[in-house]
Amino acid sequence: MIPTNITLILTLSLLIWASPFVSKFLRLPIPPVEIILGAIVAYIGLIGHNQYFDLIAEMGFLYLMFLAGMEVDLKQIINSPKIVISKSILFLFLMVSFSIIFGFIFDLNAIVIISMPLISIGLLASLSREYGKDEPWIKLAFIAGVLGEIASIAALTIFDVATVTGFSIDLVVKITYLLLFILVIYLLYKMLQLLFWWYPELKSILVPKNDTSSQDIRLAMSLFFILIAVMLSLELELALGAFIAGIAISAFFHHEKELEEKMSSLGFGFLVPLFLLHVGASFDLNALPLEGVISGALLITFLMITSRLLAAIIFKGIAGSKDALLVALSLSMPLTLLVAVATIGYEAKLLDLLTYYQLILASIFEILISMTIIKVLESRKKPTN
Repeated sequence: MIPTNITLILTLSLLIWASPFVSKFLRLPIPPVEIILGAIVAYIGLIGHNQYFDLIAEMGFLYLMFLAGMEVDLKQIINSPKIVISKSILFLFLMVSFSIIFGFIFDLNAIVIISMPLISIGLLASLSREYGKDEPWIKLAFIAGVLGEIASIAALTIFDVATVTGFSIDLVVKITYLLLFILVIYLLYKMLQLLFWWYPELKSILVPKNDTSSQDIRLAMSLFFILIAVMLSLELELALGAFIAGIAISAFFHHEKELEEKMSSLGFGFLVPLFLLHVGASFDLNALPLEGVISGALLITFLMITSRLLAAIIFKGIAGSKDALLVALSLSMPLTLLVAVATIGYEAKLLDLLTYYQLILASIFEILISMTIIKVLESRKKPTN
């Protein structure tokens, strides 16, 4: 009999290679296809829980957050018109408000209500890659998404600590660490900005032109792992470190388009698909027939997307109806954070198994629905020959 590790390696290799072909055949975006394929092969028994698979999937998630950070043009966000920033903040406030209102109306679990307003721009990076980062709705989504992502990761960090320590002095310490970390990162950004302004040749030293030693990739990966190590030492959410590492590369080396392409190719060609396959494999298809799993997941999906659609109405005046709709849909896929909250809540016995399955399935439904609608709307914008 073929050892499990060999079966796992062969299966994952074939799925990574075949998923784009399946995506074209089904006319669906690649990310949801990879999640579905992961669930199917796990159900068949070709892949399952494996420490190496779990580890590399976690790395894929962190790398996805790193790529999302690289897509962020910090200078553009800082120099954005005040009306865009204010409306983005208002969008987040309204989304949270609608989520809470819907949660109480439908008597949802407190953890579900906490999960509903979460925002993750990890998959927005793949949309940016597919449709172009210069699309107006992509730019607007990144501004609102970055603000929402930072708030969501901070909330996740606090929630994670609170489930272990409760509302104690340890929680206050962790929040203090988080605020100090953000402050230190801001001060370092200002210092480096000043340093590179006085000595612009430093950029060429750190990332030399026509370099055969791949110094640019070495720098990016070093920063990626350094910030993850810092977050590990502070016992804070690793995703925030990976995200900030990506923002740092974008902020200081945004002119190096080849670097962005190299890092993106590695991510979307290998690590990110492994993460998405792992997400699919983590969902037990045997749970689908259970009463309330599909209906509950669809309800959560509907409420999460609706809360964003209603909140995005405020963007109509500055972006138009279609772009406002696209922004809402692109920020309706907090896959990674939703899975994280569901896992933390279930392990802390704050969620029952049924609600856990509903949240996991809802995270998959959101990607399927949102990406499919985005694809339809974007295809209509293309001129026909």
